[in-house]
Amino acid sequence: MTDSSHTSHENVPSRQRKRFVGISSRAYEHPADRSALVALRKLSGFDTVFKALSGLLPERSLRLLFLSDSVRVSDAQFVHLNDMLRDACYILDLEKVPPMYVTQDPKPNAMCIGLDEPIIVVTTGLVELLDEEEMRAVVGHEAGHALSGHAVYRTILLFLTNLALKVAWIPLGNVAIMAIVTALREWFRKSELSADRAGLLAGQDLQASMRGLMKIAGGNHLHEMNVDAFLAQADEYEKGGDLRDSVLKILNVLPRSHPFTTVRAAELKKWSESRDYQRIMDGHYPRRDEDKDTSVTDSFRESASHYADSVRTSKDPLMKLVGDIAGGAGDLGGKLRDKFTGGGSAGKGGATGGSEETRRSGPEDPES
Repeated sequence: MTDSSHTSHENVPSRQRKRFVGISSRAYEHPADRSALVALRKLSGFDTVFKALSGLLPERSLRLLFLSDSVRVSDAQFVHLNDMLRDACYILDLEKVPPMYVTQDPKPNAMCIGLDEPIIVVTTGLVELLDEEEMRAVVGHEAGHALSGHAVYRTILLFLTNLALKVAWIPLGNVAIMAIVTALREWFRKSELSADRAGLLAGQDLQASMRGLMKIAGGNHLHEMNVDAFLAQADEYEKGGDLRDSVLKILNVLPRSHPFTTVRAAELKKWSESRDYQRIMDGHYPRRDEDKDTSVTDSFRESASHYADSVRTSKDPLMKLVGDIAGGAGDLGGKLRDKFTGGGSAGKGGATGGSEETRRSGPEDPES
């Protein structure tokens, strides 16, 4: 796996990683991501129709753009990245190694796009930020996108996002497009959690995956950061605040294509400690030749079970309220009113008095 002649990258550990022959992307896909993709794949002719409708997308110009204005990873250029890419594709048993390009951009980023065939693109900012094992997890992440067939939908999302900006001046023209974009973003955030898992399977180094996410969040100051403290941020983010904060979290994440970095780290660590991950590492995982027999009903049932468990175990105030309502603990309207107005603990008089006190204290009072 390691070529000793690459002296500038000699910090790559000389160790063998497990290979997952014939692994299906279902093995690592997040339940919400997997259920959506299984349903789409089971629709007869969906991909054919989808690509036909996508014929207006400038994929040819996209490929020519990267070919003409980026550096293609190969045996002659960015050799260490080429080794990582082939290694990740070998471990995840991809049938074909997708082309990979490095493009000049100081912002750390990577993506897997393309309609007919996936293309992996990484920025110079990311290459310069991450060490060998951290980068290996990122390359595995993008290879996971390719194996899952995410590139097509990601390309559509990029196209529609740009289109939405161009037609924003047309009355109602942007509404329908943004509805689709919002739905695609919600799916893509879940697909990022899936790809993080693929990156862990490819790199098989949880600490490297954690470090990479920390660096994406805080830059190349690893000596100033701590994994445990970083994960504690995710816990504080999830359980902190009240219902108003829960709503703000939703509004903050809606425009994003990626989940927040601390959340990704916490989700990946949780999965790495799960029985599902251990079974994959032991060689027990779904195979691609079994995909055609996948039950849509079972997939949706698993997804529903996952969401029910997430609501039940969540520390977020809104999710806890939803859990209480689902458990018959009270009426939704009354609980929402009490949570937002503070009327639940003081009674009717207290609630009125509290409102009057708020009016007297003015907006500068931190309690208002």
